[in-house]
Amino acid sequence: MKIALWQTVPLHDAQQALVALDQAAQLARAEGADLILTPEMALGGYNVGADRCQTLAASADSLIDALKSIARKYEIALVVGLALPGPDAPYNGVIVLDAAGNERHRYHKTHLYGGVDRTQFAAGAALSGVFELNGWSVGLAICYDIEFPEVARALALQGADLILVPTANMIPFDSVATRLVPSRAEENAVYVAYANYTGTEGEFTYGGLSCICRPNGNDLARAPQEAPDLLFADLSHTELAACRKLQNHLADRRPDLYGRLNSKGPSDE
Repeated sequence: MKIALWQTVPLHDAQQALVALDQAAQLARAEGADLILTPEMALGGYNVGADRCQTLAASADSLIDALKSIARKYEIALVVGLALPGPDAPYNGVIVLDAAGNERHRYHKTHLYGGVDRTQFAAGAALSGVFELNGWSVGLAICYDIEFPEVARALALQGADLILVPTANMIPFDSVATRLVPSRAEENAVYVAYANYTGTEGEFTYGGLSCICRPNGNDLARAPQEAPDLLFADLSHTELAACRKLQNHLADRRPDLYGRLNSKGPSDE
């Protein structure tokens, strides 16, 4: 499967974002991509305030209908970050559409980052499930989620081959893209695709460095820090199987030793 990552500046007008995504999807399909992954909250921007997030969530159905049209028009799967309705506050979400425009999965960000996330969104109640897309077992995480090793490990234990991560990671946290994301790939023997913004939004300067990491942790493709980009990479079941013959972390786990760690925090006795 060939995937594309859309590294873009934040676009606060959701219709403008749809037009830009349409253009990116057209280019991606022309290059043979089967799937395109966007940044976090690609339809409307991330650091936009609670009221704007509520407005975006209220229009989610119409935005998703437009995404379905894009998927069908170019026969490409879309994995798109957007605000989704919640009972009290909206969710920071991602939706997955296949190349026929059918919804395959949706996920709500579970690990909220700082004041921006917590004032704008409700936390999701469950990690992503693992689902099949184009012959691959796929899991989802959003930005801060992937910084928790438990998230990627849980998806790998469910059988994920590929973890797709829309993100809005800002400077000075470049180490997430350069160290943590490759580590999540290597320690779980999975591909990890991480699509970030570039440019500025309010007080944030986004760090770019969108990447697709091999299951051995090495870069398969990486974008620059300070410019929009459309990043491509071919995923290989053969490479995945070869890495899993060498990397035995999942098989060598000792879960009998970890239960107490998983239930305790730093303030617990």
